[in-house]
Amino acid sequence: MVKEILKLGNPQLYEISEEVTAADIPMLNTWVTDLRDTLLEYRNTYGAGRAIAAPQIGIQKRLLYMLTDKEYVFINPVIHFPDDELMEVLDDCMSFPGLCVRVMRHKRAILTYTDLEGKERKMDLEGDYSELLQHEYDHLDGILATMRAKDNKSFILMQMKR
Repeated sequence: MVKEILKLGNPQLYEISEEVTAADIPMLNTWVTDLRDTLLEYRNTYGAGRAIAAPQIGIQKRLLYMLTDKEYVFINPVIHFPDDELMEVLDDCMSFPGLCVRVMRHKRAILTYTDLEGKERKMDLEGDYSELLQHEYDHLDGILATMRAKDNKSFILMQMKR
């Protein structure tokens, strides 16, 4: 079901999410469906969107959903950085459509997580995917791209399709 995406300023976006536990397993498929439906609705409206974090739709759990070449579900992800190389990116967010923020992100990242089948997985990320999953992972810790801005001149309003 399509859920409302919480917008910049909503206090829930700044909360640290709890781990998905065994007690949450019966809700996982519903949460993933809600994340998928909401992402697809956002794409239809704005022509953008590759991933979404559960806290963006009010689910305070460590759960990410990504739809690129295929569907990915990241349960209790943990991110590590193999080196210190950074890249500057313009970061946008479904929680503040039309606003881009200039931030520094790690060029490479390693994401470990559990998949929907309960298997432990590892994903090596570089470039766009590294940036994307760092952004989504930040949501799990109550961090928005606006909080990572390079400086107070790093905000750009974009024209959004509607």
